[in-house]
Amino acid sequence: MVQPVIGLTLDSEPPGGYSKTHGWYALRENYCDAVARAGGLPILLPHEPEQAKAYLALIDGLVVTGGAFDVDPALFGATTRHQTVTTKDRRTAFELAVTRGAVGADKPVLGICGGQQLLNVALGGTLIQHIPDEVPGALAHEQPNPRTEAGHVVAVSPGTLLHRITGMAELPVNSAHHQAVKALAPGFVVDAVAPDGIVEGIEDPGKRFLIGVQWHPEYFISAGDSRLFAAFIAAARR
Repeated sequence: MVQPVIGLTLDSEPPGGYSKTHGWYALRENYCDAVARAGGLPILLPHEPEQAKAYLALIDGLVVTGGAFDVDPALFGATTRHQTVTTKDRRTAFELAVTRGAVGADKPVLGICGGQQLLNVALGGTLIQHIPDEVPGALAHEQPNPRTEAGHVVAVSPGTLLHRITGMAELPVNSAHHQAVKALAPGFVVDAVAPDGIVEGIEDPGKRFLIGVQWHPEYFISAGDSRLFAAFIAAARR
């Protein structure tokens, strides 16, 4: 079997901690472990927007990872910015470029947590900027318990690719976000929803594999998470 090359986007941090003189890249090991466990070859993608095409020529699939930051609301037409919003503009510029390129080439894309939000914005959708202020009675989507445990469940929509992949009508998921999908980008459908109505999964049925999930499947909270990575890697082999 061909081992597909999977590009993963990186987070970035300013000087301090690991490097006191320069900014630095970071990624939890379990992102790479999840790709490798499913049969892919993970490679990491620095934030070079002008090199997005060159990176795309090297990879068979793309994982847009999460991070402790937000997409600039101006990118989805908002005229105000919630006080909780923080941005990493060069990271976002690169992720927009590489994601749009991958979608245009119909390469498999998996967006995780903030990666789902990036997918939606990249293709024309909008975001809830701060769930507690926009969704009355919302769950604690920034769960207080460890990310290795479930924070809540999601209902998986029948007939969707996510449902066919997981074989589950309900998934236990972890939760580490304060934003979420608001208006869907054209072509997307909702494939998972939290009990409070927050969109937890999106997909484009017209693409080979284009799925975003609001949780972190790289923690393998359920069998559905393993199946999601396996299906992603299988799609990247074709």
